[in-house]
Amino acid sequence: MFKNTVKTLLETCLKEREDLFLINFEVTEANAIKIIIDGDNGVLVEDCMLVSRAIEHNLDREVQDFSLEVASAGASLPLKQHRQYKKNLGRTLEVKTVHNTAFEAKLVSANSDGITLQWKAREAKPIGKGKITVQKEQMLLYKDIVEAKVKIKF
Repeated sequence: MFKNTVKTLLETCLKEREDLFLINFEVTEANAIKIIIDGDNGVLVEDCMLVSRAIEHNLDREVQDFSLEVASAGASLPLKQHRQYKKNLGRTLEVKTVHNTAFEAKLVSANSDGITLQWKAREAKPIGKGKITVQKEQMLLYKDIVEAKVKIKF
């Protein structure tokens, strides 16, 4: 019952801010509420405060004791939703697939079915000695991706 109430409050808040979307939501047996959100244009502290207040101000601590944590999807967390891929177009991803293949490549497109990655590789010349740099491209379906993370460059 408590979890359903919190979920309804969360959904109502996110409907008012369509640029924000839910990554993870859980309520433990001890009523610890943990929410992770992301946004098409990133997430500000104010966005986390908005979600937190939308829930906390509509629950009665006299009736139900709870703790509430609202956070943004950090840079180290894997991408989970299609919208996260779209917001990271042009960035380098580290992707692991169900076929035990790993890619480190630039995300060039994302649609409802999957993503397209591009990278440069050195390959042997078709004729003669030496190597040439070639542009590679791979389309991956979301169902084939085990984990994808944005590679952070410093």
